[in-house]
Amino acid sequence: MIAEIIVDVSAYPIDRPFDYGVPQHLEAVIECGSRVKVPFGPRKIIGYVTGLKDESEVDEGKLKQIDELIDLEPVFSSELLTLSKRLARETLSYEIDALQVMLPAAMRAKYEKFIIVKEPEKIEDAGLMAFFNGRTRVPLKQVTDSNLLKAIKIYADKGIVTVDTAISQQTKVKKVRTVRIMDASTLTELEKAIHPNAKKQAEMIKWMLGHAGKTMEAAKLLNETGLTNTVLKALIEKGAASERHEEIYREPDAPRLLDTPIPLQLTDEQQKALKAVNEASDKDKAETFLLHGVTGSGKTEIYLRAIKHVLDKGKEAIVLVPEISLTPQMTSRFQERFGSLVAVMHSGLSAGEKYDEWRKIHRREVKVVVGARSAIFAPFENVGIIILDEEHESTYKQDDTPRYHARDVAIWRSEFYGCPVILGSATPSLESYARATKGVYTLLELSRRAKNQSLPAVTVVDMRDELKEGNRSMFSVQLADAVQKRLDKKEQIVLFLNKRGFSSFVLCRDCGTVVECPNCDISLTYHRANESLKCHYCGHEEAVPLDCPECESEHIRFFGTGTQKAEEEISKLFPEARVIRMDVDTTRQKGAHERLLRQFSEGKADILLGTQMIAKGLDFPNITLVGVLAADTTLHLADFRAAEKTFQLMTQVSGRAGRHELAGEVFIQTYSPEHYAIELAKTQHYETFYNLEMLARKQYGYPPFFYITLIQFSHEDLLKVADFADKATRFMKSNLSQDTVIIGPAAAAISRVNNRYRYQCLIKYKKEPKLIETLQQLIKMYRTNWLKEGLLMTVDMEPASIF
Repeated sequence: MIAEIIVDVSAYPIDRPFDYGVPQHLEAVIECGSRVKVPFGPRKIIGYVTGLKDESEVDEGKLKQIDELIDLEPVFSSELLTLSKRLARETLSYEIDALQVMLPAAMRAKYEKFIIVKEPEKIEDAGLMAFFNGRTRVPLKQVTDSNLLKAIKIYADKGIVTVDTAISQQTKVKKVRTVRIMDASTLTELEKAIHPNAKKQAEMIKWMLGHAGKTMEAAKLLNETGLTNTVLKALIEKGAASERHEEIYREPDAPRLLDTPIPLQLTDEQQKALKAVNEASDKDKAETFLLHGVTGSGKTEIYLRAIKHVLDKGKEAIVLVPEISLTPQMTSRFQERFGSLVAVMHSGLSAGEKYDEWRKIHRREVKVVVGARSAIFAPFENVGIIILDEEHESTYKQDDTPRYHARDVAIWRSEFYGCPVILGSATPSLESYARATKGVYTLLELSRRAKNQSLPAVTVVDMRDELKEGNRSMFSVQLADAVQKRLDKKEQIVLFLNKRGFSSFVLCRDCGTVVECPNCDISLTYHRANESLKCHYCGHEEAVPLDCPECESEHIRFFGTGTQKAEEEISKLFPEARVIRMDVDTTRQKGAHERLLRQFSEGKADILLGTQMIAKGLDFPNITLVGVLAADTTLHLADFRAAEKTFQLMTQVSGRAGRHELAGEVFIQTYSPEHYAIELAKTQHYETFYNLEMLARKQYGYPPFFYITLIQFSHEDLLKVADFADKATRFMKSNLSQDTVIIGPAAAAISRVNNRYRYQCLIKYKKEPKLIETLQQLIKMYRTNWLKEGLLMTVDMEPASIF
């Protein structure tokens, strides 16, 4: 038997299956989708079995054998193996990368080299003998002296020592020590036989008699008796109890947020939408639904009922949410309905927790998985429905290889299983809505809120007028008054600012110098907590200068606004207000999202101030006021999606107010009140916005009228990167059709990151049959020649942004 194996090496010549012989004792148990240990060159590495056959083109004498089978149960189903091939092809990545992205990080291999001393008696080098000190297996990383390394190499050539690679998983299965206490009669016999001096043993036996026949964790037993492990071990040896190590799951903390009760009655619109989804499910039809519902229209309730429908048929469900901060509320809702049938997968979990959640899914112990982007690869084998909540979010697109979009993967998987996909959003991406209007997706509309509440009243405040009136605060008079009113009424407030840190940048008022990162072409951000300037691209950090580095003026000041500065201003204006700040800095710690949201849901704070992690999904009955402190931060980005992102964000944030009995009010502060994205977010008129934005996209030739592919180049030498970018662009132009537009090469918007200069070219096309083939040839040129010269090149099909 021959196995086709993809080995764990991301390199161009190795991106194909290799043939290995299957040892006879493994022939009955090896399956496609299992991990194996194989010799590859001088070392041993992990490989994935993608096929089994009887013949190989490799001569039998040259065919290497599989060393070891790691999994008796395959980690990939045949569907996921097929999907990995498609993923590699569509995203132009290595097949090994496509396979690895489907597994939790804990299951990826950890390689460590060891020196094995075979014939210690033949080692004459005194330094080496002292280093080994009688050991026969030493980690290679402990050898830091170059003379020792030379000596080891000499002995390795003679075969006296060898270097071996040990492969382990990055996380082990968690086990707990349990003790089973024997029956009362056995314990009574033992009690009589215990030596009078062994008082502690006698004490523990007495305690055990009260718990005869029980099994419990050893740690709990020791805690309750207050005795030591030595006493317990002595009694186990005498037969008073038996011990074993049992596998347990690391349970992620299940958030318990105060949630809203289940609505008993669906609205007519909800019923109509649910009926359409259930019909597709009953017909085993792969249909993609775009559920377009205003904020608070009860999309989550439709998800829950559609999932119940497929679970009743014995099938499984995958639910994706864009932000880790949405997972607590979503998870608590799903766990209330489906209890222990729910697994959670998101970046806030430790590697061990992710591994355990993955194993629950793999072992069919759960039926529903709720998680961020990577949960789309959940190893279910009978998927009945896939749901993407807030489908317009850019976080569904992976930034590094393989650069997949979770929406595409969801549709591929639904085609395999013949099941519906629901894309839900109050502000769908233009691409999805365009597909729905063309009939590629089925459009389901929810035009009213679930409890028929009116949408919140939105006021757009022109900050230019505030400035003329002499108000230099980040709070307009209207917003400050509204906040005070809510504080007096003991209602809750959400304040939104799309920036973290204290203020955006540090600027000299005399000469106009902005303090920039020395490694990147971007201004540094001021962080108040440790009085430092940080680069959010490369991590560079430096102290705040007291005077201007250019003209030595003392008039160097902070400009712009960040969440820390906003928090400080709130405490000045409203000293009695209790504030929770949620941004990247305050939610770094594990479980911080859940903790902060739980505090807010329990009414332990009046104001929730945060970045876009609080803009969507939150549903608390007491929020009656939402304030957007600066709507312009996303509006003026150099990105064709800037208006769309602003409209989506404003609509989402507004939707947090007045979702229950209390009426809601929203204030949007901006310096561009006349911009259509802000005007239309005020009334949540999605269709009008869609039509206006589509005109602009058509005029400038952007998606959804054209597809785009972004090729980025980076190099430490500016001239070299420009030269490579020019070569690549000329190659693309000569191989693609006349109708395809190629823009560039040009310097990227942020032209230097981490001391590497960045260039890019943008390909726009409607139909380009030769695109994939041409890009593959370009990648081949890059991997075989240009990579050696220090160039890094990335190809992103359908990028989320073109920065």
